[in-house]
Amino acid sequence: MADPSEAEFQKAVITLAKLHRWKVMHTQPAQIRPGRWITPTTGDQGFPDLVMVHPARGTIFVELKATKGVVSDTQWEWINTLEDAGQEVHVWRPKDLNKISERLAKEPDHD
Repeated sequence: MADPSEAEFQKAVITLAKLHRWKVMHTQPAQIRPGRWITPTTGDQGFPDLVMVHPARGTIFVELKATKGVVSDTQWEWINTLEDAGQEVHVWRPKDLNKISERLAKEPDHD
């Protein structure tokens, strides 16, 4: 994938997740008037872009960034808090597509 926008990258990740039967949640912005977009939420800003859940492969929180995208302070706060709570959290970029594919296809460990 040659330097896609964040939206294009997100579409590719969601397609890959669906291929491996993950449930995916993404909150999309809405245009409330010409030129004015908001993502209506309640709570703390900066929540990860995707929450993906698979019955056998777990739950993943993902912040997606284009090649030169920067993770904001509020996004890092969420990432760190989720990790401190024992959650699996990733910041994925287009260069990570092979790693992403491997994670989404990964079979669970059976003890």
